[in-house]
Amino acid sequence: MPQQSGFKDILNQTDLMPQEALVWTKKNAKSLFIGLPKEISMQEKRIALSPEAVSILVNNGHEIVVEKDAGKGAKFADNQYAEAGAKIVYSPEEVYKADVVVKVEPLLEQEFEYLKQGSTLISALNIPNLNKEYFNKLNHKKIIGLAYEYIQDNAGGLPIIRAMSEIAGNTAMLIAAECLSSTNGGMGVILGGVTGVPPTKVVILGAGTVSEYAARAAMGLGADVKVFDKDLFKLQRLKYAVGQSIYTCVIDSQNLTKAIADAEVVIGALRAEDGFTPCIVTEEMVALMKPDSVIIDICIDQGGCFETSELTTLSNPTFRKHDVIHYGVPNIPSRVAHTASLALSNVFSSFLLKSGKTGGIEEMIFAHKSFMKGVYCYKGSVTNNTIAKKFDLKYKDLSLLAAARF
Repeated sequence: MPQQSGFKDILNQTDLMPQEALVWTKKNAKSLFIGLPKEISMQEKRIALSPEAVSILVNNGHEIVVEKDAGKGAKFADNQYAEAGAKIVYSPEEVYKADVVVKVEPLLEQEFEYLKQGSTLISALNIPNLNKEYFNKLNHKKIIGLAYEYIQDNAGGLPIIRAMSEIAGNTAMLIAAECLSSTNGGMGVILGGVTGVPPTKVVILGAGTVSEYAARAAMGLGADVKVFDKDLFKLQRLKYAVGQSIYTCVIDSQNLTKAIADAEVVIGALRAEDGFTPCIVTEEMVALMKPDSVIIDICIDQGGCFETSELTTLSNPTFRKHDVIHYGVPNIPSRVAHTASLALSNVFSSFLLKSGKTGGIEEMIFAHKSFMKGVYCYKGSVTNNTIAKKFDLKYKDLSLLAAARF
């Protein structure tokens, strides 16, 4: 019998013996079954998760199904999702079998029939475009509904709103340049300024993230920018964020009317906390504007802040009123769907990973107040007071449900 060297025993004792790689695990961790349906809302081209994000989620033990061509509008091919570990399915019925459905736009009428009883829906809400029946249908199926525009980060910010606002602000100036062009029937002026020629005058309503990035883009081109808002603190924050001297003013009828009448471009980027934008620019004020000047109402999907605004489409984006060009396409980030999808994916993948490690979506809701703020429906009850009041629905405080749960 050959003599034993004892080396194997030493390896075992000191944990040096080669071992099989262990799959990541954590107490209370839960695998999520996630569905990515193809968006059927008009002119929506974004998708909530990129192939790279899907790969990370799959490698962390989550199962993902993607409807065929769901990423096509954002220039993500089905084979990219398949290579990332997702399963490609060929009907919405198969996608909605998932426990967690992540989409960009709210459900349309035909999508309700696919929704599984007791599942979780993560999407935008866009309250002005919804009705009481929408929430009744969700409650009937005991859905947990999360509006991604309400989900907060640890600092109390709104990460998805900020990301989409950055895109909307930058893109708005590109749209303005197109509308001012002679080839599009505009004033025939450059957005900005050149030596010896007065700069283009741009008025921005609101001092949030959209306004910040619109102002940066406009000032970078040499435009003369004025920003109006009701909140002095927001104006101070914007000046600090931009890092340059910029004209700011609290909204009042005299200064605002004069600035709008002198401007070549007016951008509406006001947002109200209850989801409805105040209409502050009257038709009389619009009538004072220069012929062929441009109005871009970024918050048209929240009601708009111009009395003359109307919803338009990407195929027919502008109309004229009082000889002023109006751009009223909602969902401006969908114009740059690939970039917008990557930005969405960064946020969605983060909290889906965190949800899995926490023990699932429900555990995530009750463990993190910032995530809880995104919940508007919970297993048959409306848990957002603003929605309950607007649509005359019964309201349940989710924090009380959380207390009862423990």
